Formats: sequence, structure tokens, C-alpha cells
Amino acid sequence: MGESVNAAAAGLRASPAVSTSPTESAVTAVPAIPASAGALIFDRKGRLLILKPTYKAGWTIPGGVMEADGETPWEACKREVAEECGLTVCHGRLACLDFRRPRPGRVGGIRFLFDCGRLDDEALGAVTVQPEEISQYEIVKLSKALPLLSGPIRRRVKAATSAACTVYLEEGRPVTQVR
Repeated sequence: MGESVNAAAAGLRASPAVSTSPTESAVTAVPAIPASAGALIFDRKGRLLILKPTYKAGWTIPGGVMEADGETPWEACKREVAEECGLTVCHGRLACLDFRRPRPGRVGGIRFLFDCGRLDDEALGAVTVQPEEISQYEIVKLSKALPLLSGPIRRRVKAATSAACTVYLEEGRPVTQVR
């Protein structure tokens, strides 16, 4: 799930909300916050599916930016998993929500992470990577996967796999006031 999302490339920008009422003359900018969705997919032994993207260093999990046409986080998760590794996920549990503030060179946004459960060997044998974006995949123990993932994704995956319920993060870190 890429972290450096280009807002223009994703079709996202602040949209002016123009009042149609003649009594209102203010034009208000509606913030556009990019959102993405990713998937935790495990084998029967509890090992995690990770992907090696062609467009950046390191490893990631299946996922990507939500389409600006009104796609939901769960729809984006299912689509990205199918596109990037050829798998169909039918069930998921929202495991983590992470808010990232915009910074110079980074648009920030909301990251949804779904735990899509454990797939059997036959299902995982059907992994077919999208060669334009993914060069290879591995199914590895979580302890091996975490150091390979980028910092924000690593923190998200670690938080999600360490909790029995959905976790809320900001910048990949738990917010103590939110349960």
C-alpha cells in the first residue's frame, strides 16, 4: 500500500463548494483527503503475504488508493488485492484506521487496513502478481515480514496484528485517548 500518494494523479484535490442560493455568496473549499485500503492476508500457518513493488524500495502489503468515483474502503481493498496479486477476498474485518497528516512532499490521508483472514494453500497457490506494479511476493512469518515493510506500513500491521479489536492510529501510532 503505497505511502507517497500523488493527489493529482489520484484525481483528488480540494473542490470548491459553490452555494446555489443567491443569499449565500461565500465559496468554501471542501478538503479532499486521499484514502487508501490495504489487506492482511495470511496462510493457514499465520504467515503474511507481502509484495515487492516495482515503483519503490522495500516490501508492502496488497492495497492502494481508493478511486475518486465513490469507491468504498472495502471495495478498494478487494479491487487492489485482485489487481496486485490475483486473489479474491470475500471477507474482512476492519483492523486498523491510520490518519497521516499532509507534509511537504506527502499528501497524507486516511489508511484503512482490513484483516482478510487465512487462505488455504490452494487459494494462495493462485497468486498472480501484476508485473507493472509487483515484481514478486512472499508468504513469511510476521516476525520476518515486519522489518521488510516501510515504517508506516510496519507500524500499522504490527498494531493491527497485536490487537483483538480495530485500532485507531495517527501517523502509525496509537492515540491513547481513543479506544
